[in-house]
Amino acid sequence: MSLFYTSSRIFKKDFKSELRNRYVINSLLMFVLVTISIIKFSIGDEKVESDILSGLLWIVIFFAAISGLARVFIKEEEKETSFALKLSVDPISIFIGKLFFNLALTFFVNIFIFILFILITNFEIKNFSAFVLIVLLGNIGMVSASTIIAAIISKANTKGTLYPVLAFPVMLPLLITVISATKLASSGADIYTMMSEYQILFSYAVVITTVSLLLFKFVWED
Repeated sequence: MSLFYTSSRIFKKDFKSELRNRYVINSLLMFVLVTISIIKFSIGDEKVESDILSGLLWIVIFFAAISGLARVFIKEEEKETSFALKLSVDPISIFIGKLFFNLALTFFVNIFIFILFILITNFEIKNFSAFVLIVLLGNIGMVSASTIIAAIISKANTKGTLYPVLAFPVMLPLLITVISATKLASSGADIYTMMSEYQILFSYAVVITTVSLLLFKFVWED
């Protein structure tokens, strides 16, 4: 079977499973709603600078990601279906299928985050096209890192506490860059001004994805 076919089967399996129970989607949406509500209550009617709002936006995105994306491999271990996957599908197809499922889930949640965050905080982004590119590159890097970390911690006993401990230092360079780039986009800076941020985000996504593909076989078959 081709890589595309087997990866798409993994994606469809996870997608149908999530549609049946909606555990991750419901928990993520509730987390986002509560977090943004707390932000609104904290700032009240005060005018908050776009620099601070840029950081708050990506804090919500980061913690939403580590709250939901970790379960992509944990549920395979809990349901004891990982052994069947190892026998029937090659590791690369599994990782790519899980990666695309996490990407779809993340972009869906991000749309909800952006709409709610803008409505509640009146956050203004003057260069929206540049911001969309930031979100695209930032999420690819974040999801790639989250997926391989989820595979690693699925083998551990302390899954809940280990994930954020591993995720934060790995994603810290990414978070710093996306927050800086979002500040520039909100102030109306053009794409050429943000070229260094784009180069970092693109390089991060390529390196993390490549390393994850190379390491996943050893993590999965351990």
